Amino acid sequence: MDDIGIIDLMIGFPKRTAGDHYQFLAGAVKDAESKVMTMPAQYMFTEVPGDVDEQTDTVAMLLADMDRCGVARGMVHMGSDESVKALLAHPDRIIPCVDADPNDIGGAIRRIRTAHAEWGIKAVTSFPSGCLPQVAVSDARYYPLYATCVDLDIPMIINAGVPGPRVPMLCQHVEHFDQVCYDFPDLRIVMRHGAEPWQELAVKLMLKWPGLYYMTSAFAPKYFPREIVDYANSRGVNKVLYAGYYPMGLSLDRIVAELREVPFRQHVWQRFLRDNAVDVFRL
Repeated sequence: MDDIGIIDLMIGFPKRTAGDHYQFLAGAVKDAESKVMTMPAQYMFTEVPGDVDEQTDTVAMLLADMDRCGVARGMVHMGSDESVKALLAHPDRIIPCVDADPNDIGGAIRRIRTAHAEWGIKAVTSFPSGCLPQVAVSDARYYPLYATCVDLDIPMIINAGVPGPRVPMLCQHVEHFDQVCYDFPDLRIVMRHGAEPWQELAVKLMLKWPGLYYMTSAFAPKYFPREIVDYANSRGVNKVLYAGYYPMGLSLDRIVAELREVPFRQHVWQRFLRDNAVDVFRL
């Protein structure tokens, strides 16, 4: 692990107000507890990274954390001043991506194309259960976004499985990916955030569709689904990619420490921590 040069496919900047990561969900959650939690899935996590003070250089803090933990490059959502600053100053460390909302199809396409032209984004991300209103993975509103990704030769990263925030789940049922992969055979699509409790189906579909992948975001490594670990150790060595969750829900130090205990076979580590990301995202 120490010599690989890890590529983390979900990383971000510490926030002066940590809850700012989740402001987009403010209108979606309904229960009283969710409205006061630092993050809307806080009931699932312990020791969520907290606020940093006003004087903190969050770009420098992120890079220092990456250096300490052996992370060579990290995928960051673009749009904030600090993300642009980081990309311009450290293009060898920052992998840009952009989020897109299928409820605004035209706006989403313009956002993707502009981000690709200005920042050279390597992926588009989306959270179906977090959309208002929600949009299923196989809904027609997503199709122009998928087509744009194919045209630009960049993958789509999209949530799969029961969401952590207390919002409905069916729009993220793993069965939706079957139809999308059928309709877009040239699309590289990456499932994030677990795919549970349908992880066995996720494995079946990855065996079936060459363009379908999985990333381990939002899971402490000791909780990686067994089916995913087993798949990576066998026919899925090229299909499972590492992604963390710092600082949204986990510290980078905890993630990397727990990674060492995951029962991957020796030949899997290089693929999981780096090479699969290089191949899928054309890095």
